[in-house]
Amino acid sequence: MGADYRVFAATFLTVVLSVSAYKPVILLHGIFEPASSMNALQDLVTKAHPGTNVTIIDEYTELFSLYPMWEQVRGFQKTMAPIMQQAKDGVHIICYSQGGLICRGVLESMDDHNVDTFISLSSPLMGQYGDTEYLKYVFPHYLKENLYKVAYTSYGQDISISNYWNDPHHQDLYKENSVFLAVLNNQTAKNDKSKEYKNNFLKLKKLVLIGGPDDGVITPWQSSHFGFYDDNETVVEMKEQEVYQRDYFGLKTMDARGDVTTYEIPGVQHLNWHKNLTVFNDYIEKWLT
Repeated sequence: MGADYRVFAATFLTVVLSVSAYKPVILLHGIFEPASSMNALQDLVTKAHPGTNVTIIDEYTELFSLYPMWEQVRGFQKTMAPIMQQAKDGVHIICYSQGGLICRGVLESMDDHNVDTFISLSSPLMGQYGDTEYLKYVFPHYLKENLYKVAYTSYGQDISISNYWNDPHHQDLYKENSVFLAVLNNQTAKNDKSKEYKNNFLKLKKLVLIGGPDDGVITPWQSSHFGFYDDNETVVEMKEQEVYQRDYFGLKTMDARGDVTTYEIPGVQHLNWHKNLTVFNDYIEKWLT
């Protein structure tokens, strides 16, 4: 009886300690997806770290994901705030595809966030410029070469994809008319809170950028690593980007701290990042402590 009790007590203590060791995790879905698309990732987290409080934000799903990005940011922020407030040691967020840009918006515009690690899963962090099935679904009569004609209008900016459409051949129009990505990047004088946005971003402790050449949707795929096209459609890597070199929103400072990690993972298609066991085991799980 005594031995059994000691075994039980030791097991119970181990469980309690393991539960208290893990920060809460918040998951954000991608464009056109239901919240349930993140169930597989939630299962992977809870199996690897039993007792972890994992929350899938069930907002702006499927067609509602086309709502303007700032509206989505405000909605997600309102739901995430109580989770953060209850987590004295901070939270981790894993944000997929368009959700990664929403998380950027939350981080930069939220003065009191306590996000420890932001894991961005194949997100167009520097924008999108490609003829994908997603684009054809929303703008069936436009190709990437002429989408700027509608994306950079007040009507176009009411659609989420237009908010981060980054045409390398029309940068003046992008900087003048983009109400979301250009603001996050501090590439426009319209942002009167540029210092606050930078300071808020730098409150983040770790930034993990995941993407790969076989993604098939994020264009260029290096956008998931803050790389993007120049006007010749040659990819300029993160450290050569003006927003990095001039430290517009704190990315260079964070990298100099040693807090930016990038993973280039071949063989993963866009719809599989948040379901792939290898991606989780080798590139995500280690950050969720």
